[in-house]
Amino acid sequence: MVAMAIGAMIRIAVRLNFGRINGGSPTTAAEETPESTGSKVLVAYFSATGHTKTIAEYLQAALDADLYEIVPQEPYTDADLDWMDKKSRSTIEMNAPKSRPAIAGQVADMVQYDTVFVGFPIWWYQAPRIIETFLESYDFSGKTVIPFATSGGSGMGGEDILKAACSKDTKWLPGKRLSSRESAASVQKWVESLGL
Repeated sequence: MVAMAIGAMIRIAVRLNFGRINGGSPTTAAEETPESTGSKVLVAYFSATGHTKTIAEYLQAALDADLYEIVPQEPYTDADLDWMDKKSRSTIEMNAPKSRPAIAGQVADMVQYDTVFVGFPIWWYQAPRIIETFLESYDFSGKTVIPFATSGGSGMGGEDILKAACSKDTKWLPGKRLSSRESAASVQKWVESLGL
């Protein structure tokens, strides 16, 4: 694995220098094939108020991963997120297990990723329904999926629902609830504990 990584780095350096010498634009690491750079990681997240986005960015840095924001086709307004209103959009969705809010856009090439972290805020003690939309939209067979969530105190609930939304041959690792005030160092420590 180390030899493969060193080989990939040498090839990238040679291509960068070759491009400069010949007056062309340098080739970037992103143009390397997935096989030449080893395991690839994606951090996908849905963040209604920005807290989960911060944790996702810490994860991206800790893992040298790609980042993908799960954006709802119809953005949530403050009124939609009012959990005390029984008629708010989020309340109605969470009370309807088959609700699948549409996502704007998609991951360009999910096949290239071996490990996918999926982040979200806790709504009604579980993941928002849009996370089920995301997990049902791709084939995660042979991939490792690791959920993470932000909340002020609610634990990780409904993991069985999320696991069921994935492909049958998905490797599922237990999720982690993180405080919205989590530090980059504590996120790094969690990543290290996973032994990826």
